[in-house]
Amino acid sequence: MKVIVAGLSKTGTKSMADALRMLGYSVYDYMENYEYLHKDWEKIFAGDGTTDDFRRMYKDVDAITDTPAAYFWDEIHKAFPDAKIILTTRDNEERWFRSLKVQGDQVREALNPLWYLSPTYQSFRSYTNNNGLAAYGTPWYETMQPINRIKANEMYYRKAYRCHNAYVLQTAPKDKLLVYNVKQGWEPLCKFLEVKTPSEPFPHINAGGKMVADLYRLHPTFIRARREIMIALAIIGVLISCFFYSFYALFLS
Repeated sequence: MKVIVAGLSKTGTKSMADALRMLGYSVYDYMENYEYLHKDWEKIFAGDGTTDDFRRMYKDVDAITDTPAAYFWDEIHKAFPDAKIILTTRDNEERWFRSLKVQGDQVREALNPLWYLSPTYQSFRSYTNNNGLAAYGTPWYETMQPINRIKANEMYYRKAYRCHNAYVLQTAPKDKLLVYNVKQGWEPLCKFLEVKTPSEPFPHINAGGKMVADLYRLHPTFIRARREIMIALAIIGVLISCFFYSFYALFLS
């Protein structure tokens, strides 16, 4: 582990993940943490994680971005004390919350009752809810459900954002910390990491939190979930057909 991006979601974490990959780092972002490590994270969410767990989880990974890793940055840094820490921030708290809300709206639009037929989706939903509880004190997916009465508490989110950033600033070793806005581009990032500046433009991914539709459409996790939905629907169709056939044979023949 060489780089720990400690900024919360919606502080340019997708851009950071892409930028670090362009610089040659292997990166675990939100979905990689789910795809490869969600069982470990469920253990950590339950309060049973250890420094040795983090050391094992990330021994072959160069960098981590986004929650839940960003929220547990200090524990991960104990496992990798030589890693550098980057606190990604937004111009101001208002922009951060507005971006978070837009992404929440995108998730709400993408939700469909059929997703509940997929074990993969149920696993991802649990992971995401527990991540929200850890980082913000609220189950993220539950606040996205129109039928639920749980609503995102703006003041609570803002407080969580302030507290997290303050904790990083107060706790991270100053000689290993970069406070960074992705608008600053390559120069401060590459200087901090002591790497050559790429000739390509700095990436800006998921501006305004609008990549959710592509995620649900293209990511292997949700491709697998859709396949499970189709299988479940086929089984339900067969069961319904068998029921009506049995009903016809028993009562109408």
